Amino acid sequence: MFREMRRKHQILSEKECIDILNRATSGTLALLGDDDYPYAVPMSYVFYDGKIFFHSALTGHKIDAVKRHNKASFCVIYKDDVLPEKFTTCFQSVIAFGEIRIIENDFEKRQAIEILSEKYSPGLEKENEINGSFDRMHMIEFNIEHMTGKEAIELVKIRENKQI
Repeated sequence: MFREMRRKHQILSEKECIDILNRATSGTLALLGDDDYPYAVPMSYVFYDGKIFFHSALTGHKIDAVKRHNKASFCVIYKDDVLPEKFTTCFQSVIAFGEIRIIENDFEKRQAIEILSEKYSPGLEKENEINGSFDRMHMIEFNIEHMTGKEAIELVKIRENKQI
């Protein structure tokens, strides 16, 4: 169902993909938008228990797209160092494919926003902020069905040299 990566020697392991998802702070969510045009939107997120969670306003292009079609992809670029003299970049990226839904259950929604807020505001008191915005936001769950990670050939070569 999902394509295999063409440059297999640049594939990141599942553990490396998860590490990137845990360390990065933003990515691009791609949905099927109005009139079947792709709609890609930068998002803050949290990866937790094999899923990705986002928060959103109650209305807008993203919410309309999620309600219309439950398939999506999410891309994170963790490393992107430009090497001008080599006409390339040293990158690490992850792309996930899966089903997306608006969390309707208040208990699940609260769990998701607490996990998300802990990523971006660790150790801070969040209860008042969560309570104050809870009814004015959606939490979205992205259930990963397939995930690939890739890194630049330059990084592969560095790894290979370190293992010698």
